[in-house]
Amino acid sequence: MSERCIRVLADPVQIKDCKARIEEIQTPISEIAKILNLSGNEVRLKILYLLDSEEKMCPCDLSDVLGMSVPAISQHLRKLKDGGLVIDNKVGQTVFYQLVDHSISILKPILTLLSCQITKEVQDEK
Repeated sequence: MSERCIRVLADPVQIKDCKARIEEIQTPISEIAKILNLSGNEVRLKILYLLDSEEKMCPCDLSDVLGMSVPAISQHLRKLKDGGLVIDNKVGQTVFYQLVDHSISILKPILTLLSCQITKEVQDEK
């Protein structure tokens, strides 16, 4: 396979316009890529789904639901928190996690799709 481009004519106006558009959206692209990178892990996507549907949960509950150790869940929650997708709120001895609305908006269609899939499967069973 050749590494050379075989196009006959380049459209310099198109190339310039595309470069300008990409430059204009560089910040949102970086933010979206960060969110997708964090949520691209199956366990973290499950955690995000649960927090979206339940509003808030503690690591122990997430551990019970996902069948994982609390330290493993806590590591995933730490990554999500460091990435700005979740926040924690301590109530007494218990720490509850919830989604950060402005950061999760990009994932909302995916989380809604998962909820719709569950609803569809339940209806298909009837």
